[in-house]
Amino acid sequence: MPIQLATILLLLPLASAAFIALFLRRQGTLASWVSVATATGIALIAGHLVFRGLRFNASMEWLRFGDFAISLGFKFDDLAALMLAIVALVGLCVHVFSLGYMHDDKARARYFGGLSVFMFSMLGIVLADNLFMMFIFWELVGFSSYLLINHWHEKTSASDAAKKAFIVNRVGDFGFLLGIIMCYWLNGTVNLTDLAHHHVFSRAIPLLLFCGAVGKSAQMPLHVWLPDAMEGPTPVSALIHAATMVAAGIYMLCRIEPLFAGVPDALNVVMWIGVITAVYAAFCAVAQSDIKKVLAYSTLSQLGYMVAAFGLGSIVMHPDAVSIPAGVGAAMFHLMTHAFFKALLFLGSGAVIYACHHEQDIFKMGGLRKKLPLTFITFTIGVAAISGLPFITAGFFSKDAILNLALQKNHLVFAILAFTAVLTAFYMTRLWKLVFLGEPRSESAEHAHEVGPSMALPLIVLAVFSVIGGYTAIYGHAFDGVLKLVPHAEGSTILIVSLGILIVGAGGAFAFYQPAATDTLAQKSPGLFALLASKLFIDEAYNYYVAKIQQRFAMFLNLLEQVFLAGIIIRGLAGVVGLVGLGARALHTGRLSAYVYWFLIGVVLLWGYAAGWKF
Repeated sequence: MPIQLATILLLLPLASAAFIALFLRRQGTLASWVSVATATGIALIAGHLVFRGLRFNASMEWLRFGDFAISLGFKFDDLAALMLAIVALVGLCVHVFSLGYMHDDKARARYFGGLSVFMFSMLGIVLADNLFMMFIFWELVGFSSYLLINHWHEKTSASDAAKKAFIVNRVGDFGFLLGIIMCYWLNGTVNLTDLAHHHVFSRAIPLLLFCGAVGKSAQMPLHVWLPDAMEGPTPVSALIHAATMVAAGIYMLCRIEPLFAGVPDALNVVMWIGVITAVYAAFCAVAQSDIKKVLAYSTLSQLGYMVAAFGLGSIVMHPDAVSIPAGVGAAMFHLMTHAFFKALLFLGSGAVIYACHHEQDIFKMGGLRKKLPLTFITFTIGVAAISGLPFITAGFFSKDAILNLALQKNHLVFAILAFTAVLTAFYMTRLWKLVFLGEPRSESAEHAHEVGPSMALPLIVLAVFSVIGGYTAIYGHAFDGVLKLVPHAEGSTILIVSLGILIVGAGGAFAFYQPAATDTLAQKSPGLFALLASKLFIDEAYNYYVAKIQQRFAMFLNLLEQVFLAGIIIRGLAGVVGLVGLGARALHTGRLSAYVYWFLIGVVLLWGYAAGWKF
């Protein structure tokens, strides 16, 4: 029964996408309700599998080439159950929110069909029991992300952002594929259960597989696609680029954690990439004026936190004297709480954008506290959660778990992550104050109005989980196999640090920024602001490389192909063949006397060869 339910769960969104594509392409309203009903079914089945404690493994052979076989199967343990609960809940909230947000969109059917394709792809990653199956759905997630970012393809910026996301992710996925091939070559299997018990220790395998996470979870240096992906509809940003798809890289790392065992060098690489991404993205967020770009860089920073937590984890001793990977628990705990409060913040920003007639510049907002009271309350809860308001919000518990782990393992990393948390509280309070406080600074903000029920309900649900989600690891038992690994702080050190972070970060931003039409930092320190706004010119460096190096190298290769391959080799050989053909054709004169001469010459040559002549 559980296996059949898992199969239905996986195929349900695929059926929805196919039905919409085949029959409902011009029926936007009906397509939206089919997709929402599918998301509801996914949530119900997922809830049954997760909270009834149903855990199972199943596998079947799909393709075979000699001794090489590709299997499709399910691995549903507590780790998969936790990820499934996140995908199902956030996915349903985004679907319902989209009913209102995309109500007037003429391509609603394509949009909701794309959401169903994405849900199918994401569920495949969650349930996969081997790396080959995971890679198949990994690529489908990239494809569905491309479709949804490019939803408003009439805009050049949206089309360019979709292509950028697709290409950058292919770079990471190439490393991921090499890692899978190398893993199969050395171990003879890519089954996750088998690899957990028997595998060859190798630095290359986990680091190559990590390349996939660097691309999908937008870690440096492959982070450049995520901010641009905000060109897609805001609900897409909430579902794909904040809560689920970008979290797939973290989930994959936790799945392959046994491959990192005994390879501390690989864990150190992962840790430092996460740390660098976290602090870099936090600096970038301080200088952004687009409400979605602020949240995008915030997502990059929080994903860096999770990657750093995984790299820090290695092995600690549980009170029950069982060796466990603490990094998995801390990373997945923050993944869960981040999914709730970041989806809330993105949907809240969507409500603000919708209410302000699609205005996204935070310096053209202001005064929305009175005009959008429900959005203000729920958004404030999201800001408090990501800032780590002690004992009240989920973000406090998960962030402090990572800080506590860093304090145990590496004091330098702890200091950097604590400073990153200060920046997080700083830029989120800046965003909150500029959007909701003061007076309206534009016509669109002046005439803003609260959103309808379909958009309000998901905000309320996610706000509740942004508060209670943190208590899951303390009092819940549904995900004990993962969340019991969370390293809880002992004593008052982390609490004092958290209070200091909140006071310095949030308090500093509240005192420093004024609700005005210009950035206070740009006025008081234009040099620092310009540096932060430049994002260290990484995008410009990529553009220079593509235009001046890669493109010119491609043109050089094209020249070689035209001259040598197409010219000398292909056309040259074709010329020789043509000459032979002309000569042979000239021999066919149609005169009997000519054929007699050729016959006599042939007889002489054949007799000479038979007689032993040497030609």
